[in-house]
Amino acid sequence: MSLSPDLSGALAALLGPQGYASGADVPEATRTDASRSGQVLPLALLRPASVQEVSGALRLCHQHGQRVVVQGGMTGLAGGANPMAGEVALSLARLRGVEEIDAEAGLMVLRAGTVLEQAQAAAEAAGWHLPIDLGARGSCQIGGNIATNAGGVRVIRHGMTRDNLLGIEAVLADGTVLSHLNRSVKDNTGYDLRHLICGSEGTLAVVTRAVLRLLQHPTPVGKALCAQTDFTPGLGVLGLARAGATAFEAMWPEFFELNQRLLGREMFADLPGMVVLVETDEAALTPLLEAGFEAGLIGDALVARSGAEARSFWEIREAYAMDRAFPDLINLDVSLPQAAMADFAAACRSGVLARFPGAHVSVFGHVADGNLHLAMALPEGGGAAAHAAEGIVYDLVRAAGGSVSAEHGIGMLKRDWLGHSRSAAETDAMRAIKAALDPSGILNRGRVLGPS
Repeated sequence: MSLSPDLSGALAALLGPQGYASGADVPEATRTDASRSGQVLPLALLRPASVQEVSGALRLCHQHGQRVVVQGGMTGLAGGANPMAGEVALSLARLRGVEEIDAEAGLMVLRAGTVLEQAQAAAEAAGWHLPIDLGARGSCQIGGNIATNAGGVRVIRHGMTRDNLLGIEAVLADGTVLSHLNRSVKDNTGYDLRHLICGSEGTLAVVTRAVLRLLQHPTPVGKALCAQTDFTPGLGVLGLARAGATAFEAMWPEFFELNQRLLGREMFADLPGMVVLVETDEAALTPLLEAGFEAGLIGDALVARSGAEARSFWEIREAYAMDRAFPDLINLDVSLPQAAMADFAAACRSGVLARFPGAHVSVFGHVADGNLHLAMALPEGGGAAAHAAEGIVYDLVRAAGGSVSAEHGIGMLKRDWLGHSRSAAETDAMRAIKAALDPSGILNRGRVLGPS
């Protein structure tokens, strides 16, 4: 299968040799996102370097009925950027760079292909702080953050990507440019297309530029690992920390033990029943720990005295060693009420282990924003076994009134489970919006909602 000569020639002429590749010149890296579930190379790779080139490329694809999958930093875990047979990939990697930092208004204007860590560094150099932060900061792109409404580790204080997005520019499937690079918090001029496109996972439009709010430099932050008997004291510590916390990460013992062992560390003499990584204003950390000890909520605690020690705490929580140890690791991302988390985690472990003896099942998550992650490595690997294990977890999510995706999105890997969290009326409304903005269905077809 290949592109028609007319379309291939027109795209090559529009984008030039740096912006167009086809056949054997398409990089292997375009096959899959971080879920490692992609199997197909796109027919061609489009790498526009301007909004005009994005618009022109989509217009050509629309005219030829050519399906397009949008790709950012390829750090997603829902398979949303994986090409399907007969698709071309549109990468935003060349559409990058910070265009402006407004020091008076506290905002930045930047292109969608800008890597998050580079945007953070630009803000810091200008004396400001970009509040969006997640573990994939060194690879993920701003456009992808917006398309998936990325969460991350600072949601407890700063909210999701949507909460930091002031204005947006995006291109519809037919090449129409929607540009509303608003710089104000208040803007009640009709439907908020910014929030419609944010979180739509590239199914409605391709994000090209954005205006993000910046914050004054935060006060110094203290970091501590707190050992507890189980989840309930963890909620007690959260209650003490909530007012000043910038991060609150809970790690169940199976997760903590595995990741510290893979890193060659032993943080506590005895494995705790629960470990919490808490970040809060530095001046508040010692009073917080003292209150936790006095109330019997904390059994032991390690306080980071240097940047290296703080990084060692986060290396356990970010679990990159676990990703390397289990190439077929399944990382599920759900949300549910805090009161249901302990029973949910126990039920997930027992349910999956009963069906797949010898599996690794561990739980960790942000907790304060209702988000938990489940890491599973099955003896049978992926495929049908993974789908069965996911069903066990997602049935429990539905019973708890939770969401099958807290921050990773739906993509292709969670399409079968969307009905666990959204009603038929809601998905019908989503389909109507998709049909209105992309009537030919060429843009990220089959993601989120699946086939019509």
